[in-house]
Amino acid sequence: MTQNKNLAELSAAGISVWLDDLSRDRIRSGNLQDLIDTKSVVGVTTNPSIFQAALSTGEAYDEQVTKLAGEGADVETTIRTVTTDDVREACDILMPQYEASAGVDGRVSIEVDPRMAHDADKTYEQAVELWKIVDRPNLLIKIPATEAGIPAIAKVIGEGISVNVTLIFSVERYELVMNAYLEGLEKARAAGHDLDKIHSVASFFVSRVDSEIDSRLDAIGTPDAEALKGKAALANARLAYVAYQQIFEVAPRFRELVGSGARPQRPLWASTGVKSDAYPDTMYVTELVSPNTVNTMPEKTMDAVADHGEIVGDTVSGKGPESQEIFDRISALGIDISDVFLTLENEGVQKFEAAWNELLEATGEQLRQAGQKS
Repeated sequence: MTQNKNLAELSAAGISVWLDDLSRDRIRSGNLQDLIDTKSVVGVTTNPSIFQAALSTGEAYDEQVTKLAGEGADVETTIRTVTTDDVREACDILMPQYEASAGVDGRVSIEVDPRMAHDADKTYEQAVELWKIVDRPNLLIKIPATEAGIPAIAKVIGEGISVNVTLIFSVERYELVMNAYLEGLEKARAAGHDLDKIHSVASFFVSRVDSEIDSRLDAIGTPDAEALKGKAALANARLAYVAYQQIFEVAPRFRELVGSGARPQRPLWASTGVKSDAYPDTMYVTELVSPNTVNTMPEKTMDAVADHGEIVGDTVSGKGPESQEIFDRISALGIDISDVFLTLENEGVQKFEAAWNELLEATGEQLRQAGQKS
C-alpha cells in the first residue's frame, strides 16, 4: 500500500507519527494495520478517556465481559483484563515497527490508574504490575508528571521498564521529568539492566495551553491580549524542545550514560487536536516539526494532516528566543503562568479520573447485566 504523502514527509522530517486512540473494533477490523500501511503510523497512545469511549461503544467487548462475569471477576479485574488484552494485541501488531526501528517506535502506551496520580508508591506498584501483565517489550507505561509521579518515574525506569511520562504542561516540570529519567537510567545501570532496552517519551501537552491562556487573554480584552491568542502553546512546546536539546545534546550527565547504551527521552507532542475553530486544524502538527520527536494524533487530526497539512521542514529549532518573548509579553499582561500550568495539571488529572470512574460504573453495570443473563 502507498503511504500518504504528507504524513510520509512528516515522518521523513524526524517525527514519529503515533495514533492517539485504541479500541477492539479498531484492532479487529484491520483499521490499525491500515493506518500503519497508509498513514505512517508507528505507535499508539491510550488514556482513561480513550478506554472509557471504547468500552461504552458497540458490542466488541460484550463476549469477554460476559465470560469474566461468569468467572466472578470484579470491576477492577475486568477493566484491567480488557484493557491489557487490547494493548497486548496492539503491541503485537506494531512489533514489525518496533523491530525495524531498534525499539524506538512500534510502541503502545497504557496508563496507570489516574486515581493514583498523587501516590508515588501505588503508581510504581501498578506500573510494575501492568508491565508484567502485558508482557511485551514494546509497551510503554504512562505515568503522570505530578509531583508524586516524578519519583515514581525514576523508580520504574530503574526497574528496566519503559515509560511514557504524561500530562506535562510546563518546561520547569519537564526538566524534572528528564532528570527523573536520567536518575532512573543510573539506577537501572547499577542494577545491571541493559539500558539499550529502556525507552521513554515525555508527553508535552499542547492545545490545552492555548485554551487556558486564550480564555485569560479574552478576560483582559485589550488589543495586546488579542494579539497573543493562539501563540502560547507553540511557544511553550518550542521552549520544551530547547530544554530537551540542553539535557540530551549538551549536558554531560546523559552523554556519560550513552556509553552504556542509553537512549534519549524523546519529546512527544500530545493534545494536538485543535480546540478552537479560529486556528488551522493542522497547526499543532505542522508547526511542531523537529527531529527526534513524536506527535500522537487523534484520527481526525491525522486525516486533516493527510489531506491538507503543509510540511515545510523544521518549524521548531532556533525559535527559543521568540518563544520566550511571547511568554514575557503574556506575563506582562498580568497572567500568572505558574497558575496556568497548575490549573492545567489539576484539570488533566481530574478529567482522567472522571473518565476512569465512568468506566468503572459502566463496566459494573455490564457485569451485572451479564450476571443476570447467565
